Amino acid sequence: MDSEGVFKPLIHEHHMMPWNDLRKGDCCGRLEAISDGYYCKSCDVFFHKKCVEGSEYIEHPSHPNHTLQLLSTLGRRNDCDLCGRLIEDLLFYRCAICDFDMHLYCAKYPPPEVVDISETHHHKLILLKEEIEFDCDAKCGRRAYGFSYNCHECDLAFHLDCVWNPLEVKHISEVNYPSEVNHSYHSLHPLKLLMGRSPDYSDGNCRLCRRKVDKFFYHCSSCNFTVDLRCVLHPPQQSLLNLKAHAHQLTLLPRLISFTCNACGLNGDRSPYICVQCDFVIHQDCIDLPRLININRHDHRVSRISLLSVVNSVCGVCRQKVDWTCGGFSCQRCPGYVVHSKCATRKDVWNGKELEGVPEETEDIEPYVVIDDNTIQHFSHKEHYLRLHVNGVLCDDNKRCKACTHPICLQSFYSCLDCDFILHQNCAGFLRMKWHVLHNERLTLVTNETKVFWCDACRRASNGFRYQHEDKTFDVRCGSVSEPFVHPIFSCASNAPLYHKW
Repeated sequence: MDSEGVFKPLIHEHHMMPWNDLRKGDCCGRLEAISDGYYCKSCDVFFHKKCVEGSEYIEHPSHPNHTLQLLSTLGRRNDCDLCGRLIEDLLFYRCAICDFDMHLYCAKYPPPEVVDISETHHHKLILLKEEIEFDCDAKCGRRAYGFSYNCHECDLAFHLDCVWNPLEVKHISEVNYPSEVNHSYHSLHPLKLLMGRSPDYSDGNCRLCRRKVDKFFYHCSSCNFTVDLRCVLHPPQQSLLNLKAHAHQLTLLPRLISFTCNACGLNGDRSPYICVQCDFVIHQDCIDLPRLININRHDHRVSRISLLSVVNSVCGVCRQKVDWTCGGFSCQRCPGYVVHSKCATRKDVWNGKELEGVPEETEDIEPYVVIDDNTIQHFSHKEHYLRLHVNGVLCDDNKRCKACTHPICLQSFYSCLDCDFILHQNCAGFLRMKWHVLHNERLTLVTNETKVFWCDACRRASNGFRYQHEDKTFDVRCGSVSEPFVHPIFSCASNAPLYHKW
């Protein structure tokens, strides 16, 4: 090895020297000291030899669809999608396609599928290897999105990190909560700890967050005031300043009150945030509405605005009227296209990614280049030009389109001048990337696979072109459907487009 040491640009930006003194590694989070590794004098960091010389690409059971690449965390601070903790070590594994990140330690030592921690919880916990949104039932009470440990007997879910903290994972019935508490949002009387069902005169929901109370909760019988354990342990902020939601400071009004949310236009019945300077009221869960997103009902990004420029508008998702004074999401490229805030952020419509500050992708999604009035070069068949034939003239009866695999019949088509490649004129125009109402990630048109697949929309087999993202696959006929959908027969009869019914 030369005097300059080793240089691994994916691992570290500087040359590293061999190091034999006992030291804890900065690479993977393992606490024990190891003497065999590499040291960067400029940054005063130590890497285990096994970490530096490990596989750059791995296949991991927690993310079976794609390989993971070993990268440096320089300039990044992401959460591990397996355990939920912040990745503070210098190395981690990542899937760039899915934005899936994992601690190096979690990749090498994945959490067990079944955990028995009888000293803190009297049932076994099962690892749910599915990314879901849940409220942790440990003391932390934090909402999270990712993998979780679940107790099916008690219907509880825990962060992976909390499971390894014995003080956190006690069953709720084993925790010695005080019989009375003084709560900041109810100063008139102390709140008493109750178990089981809420009183008959109560609506059974938390006054602050509106979640249904169960198991244990605190209650004031004099005022009919109920809060769940999460809002006792982690009450919402009394005041906050969130410029995404409103220009002024907002104050929580912890009472039953009918209001119309100025962010989503829906009615509420309790504990909104209000602005004392102007007539502005907002749901607690509307505070963090995103500013710029993609939705699967529209080809362009949509951005949130507080007042819509179109007065008589219809939501692009639910097809109901939108109150222009409550704002919503609109498209800058398509005047008149608006979506309710709640409809745009539904889990089956939005992929959960805030795009503010993220440059817009500029990929070429057009499927072909025009050579002349009757000739194109299609991206799936770049080696030869395709010539247009109108109304199926000169086509054999047994010819089938390479994209949809249906017979050409009397439809216009493109055929190759040098081989038997053939496409319907309509199929040749299918975009290379598009959004679809049945999936909230953008689909890619795949043309180089010939294996038979089953369409996730119509459940029919095909071996033609397909629209695909991860394990979601549509044949081109189903995948090319967009809203509004103009059906050749129905639309002629009723003169009305079709929309997805949810």
